Amino acid sequence: MLREFREFAMRGNVVDLAVGIIIGGAFGKIVTSLVNDVIMPPVGLLLGGVDFSNLFLDLSGGDHASLAAAREAGAPVIGYGAFINTMLDFTIVAFAIFLLVRAINRLKKAEPAPPPPGPSTEEKLLTEIRDLLKTR
Repeated sequence: MLREFREFAMRGNVVDLAVGIIIGGAFGKIVTSLVNDVIMPPVGLLLGGVDFSNLFLDLSGGDHASLAAAREAGAPVIGYGAFINTMLDFTIVAFAIFLLVRAINRLKKAEPAPPPPGPSTEEKLLTEIRDLLKTR
């Protein structure tokens, strides 16, 4: 059983999947930092100094100064600013993956189309019979 597990774990596709997941997680952190620390501050500044990560809707009707204060008070909140940041994260990651897959697909050699199959044995036999009947 241990040997079978080792063979399973060392197959190329399992190792490739593990590497992909690790690199994907690290890439996700980079994109999150890009969105939160580089993209959203200028966008917020252009929109009048808005901090998107602190945008929320307080469902209790209370008046809390920040999202953290509302959550600390136990107020039910909808943190739509964080949702906007997460959606932007997703869009950037999805676009980056699209570009990567597109580049990989362009690098792959186009395989020539297989030649059309010739007539089957039955078709050949039927053709011979037809031709013999025509000559009679």
